[in-house]
Amino acid sequence: MAADRDRDLTGRARNARPRDALGRPLPHGATGEERAPEGVVRPPAQALAEAQRLLDAGRPFHAHEVLEDAWKSAPPPERQLWRGLAQLAVGLTHAARGNARGAGTLLERGAGNIAGYAADPPHDVDVRGLVAWARGAAVAAEPGTPRLTAAPTGPE
Repeated sequence: MAADRDRDLTGRARNARPRDALGRPLPHGATGEERAPEGVVRPPAQALAEAQRLLDAGRPFHAHEVLEDAWKSAPPPERQLWRGLAQLAVGLTHAARGNARGAGTLLERGAGNIAGYAADPPHDVDVRGLVAWARGAAVAAEPGTPRLTAAPTGPE
């Protein structure tokens, strides 16, 4: 084990290197983007709102980190949903980095993981819309930004 490897208090590997807006590591000492804190347990509505805000801001890597935290803390019946949502954000990250093949793979995988929730979607997640978007985006050069939940219908 390298002595200079970043570790958390439990000994799990962490990478404290700065990262760009798309999550790519930058050299030590470079100025990077502020990162979403890892391991934050948010209520589902808050996780979805935060992830959507990050997606809308063109920060899919950071949205993936929020969704990954939700996946890891979700009750077992919802884990595939959150895993799939995180994979959709990773697919967008690959697309933004110019990796069309990786984007397509992750978008298809994410769509497959959330599709089973279409009949009774938890937390107002627009499963049908996301599956249709992901499967179309998997072959598109510019996937666009998905809406994780049904669009609000009234004043906020």
